[in-house]
Amino acid sequence: MAKIFSASTIKNVTIPNRIVMPPMCQYTASEDGKVSEWHKVHYGARAIGKVGLIILEATAVEPRGRITDNDLGIWENGQISGLQELVEFGHRQGSVMAIQLGHAGRKSMITDQATVIAPSAIPFDEKSITPVEMTKETIGEVVQAFRDAARRADQAGFDLLEIHGAHGYLIHEFLSPISNQRVDEYGGTRLGRVRLLQEIVQAIQKEWPKEKPLILRISATDYLAEGIDVKEMVEILKIVKEEGIDLIHVSSGGLVPAKINLGPGYQIRLSEIIKQEVGLPTIAVGLITEPELAEEILQNERADYVAIGRELLSDPHWVLKAAKKLGSELEWPLPYARAKR
Repeated sequence: MAKIFSASTIKNVTIPNRIVMPPMCQYTASEDGKVSEWHKVHYGARAIGKVGLIILEATAVEPRGRITDNDLGIWENGQISGLQELVEFGHRQGSVMAIQLGHAGRKSMITDQATVIAPSAIPFDEKSITPVEMTKETIGEVVQAFRDAARRADQAGFDLLEIHGAHGYLIHEFLSPISNQRVDEYGGTRLGRVRLLQEIVQAIQKEWPKEKPLILRISATDYLAEGIDVKEMVEILKIVKEEGIDLIHVSSGGLVPAKINLGPGYQIRLSEIIKQEVGLPTIAVGLITEPELAEEILQNERADYVAIGRELLSDPHWVLKAAKKLGSELEWPLPYARAKR
């Protein structure tokens, strides 16, 4: 059997194959952040399609942390039941279920723009509003919001939890010297810029069960000389690793508008470097569209899992078709068995 279809175990969680559906915002939640019918069909279809690990879209830990007014939320207990439905259906189909906890920071586009916060009062671009610089009190509120969200994620039954530290959102804004120009203990040096992330991980660990894995999604480079590059990200991860991170989801960019040379597997080298130098397993992502490329990444130990994004949006049965293409036997859902060729 191809390696992409082999099972793996992290802590007490066994994932049936190495295919990950990465978080992809659907913008279809109600304005109170609750799961909609769309989410049930969307995630349910990928579970039926035998995706090994499904990571729910960025789910806001507080209302001002949403990217849009129609993002999923996990800031109050009334949001748990809808998330639990998604988890339970995914489990019945054999998928492992994760959730990404996020805060949009200065990239929030919610209606109430007066509440948008960031490490420094620096807009994302010339068309964006200037966010409010966070006080230490505000920082404490955000850390507590992540802690409370982790407790609710566990109550909803998620198997893994992912912290969104990538793509120019709040945690990434603190990590990069481009967006973090603070002069207190949350800015300046590398240790200062990583402090918020450390505090969030520490707070989450107080609620998230020790036997369940914790994922960190990162942007390994800002694609600008004055920002983070992969060498600095390795050093950042060596600091955070000690707080109890189990898996790194390696992406790039998003902090500021920048030129990125896109192409199949364009971020795989970043995953490879981090896997080798940090010593943690990685999820590789970035225009991985063909099963053969996914298999090569795993066979050559450039990553431990492959995230298939756009292809799973266009085809929820990508995994089943990939198995046939790679000559691997994968059990089809009984109601669809007659379609197996």
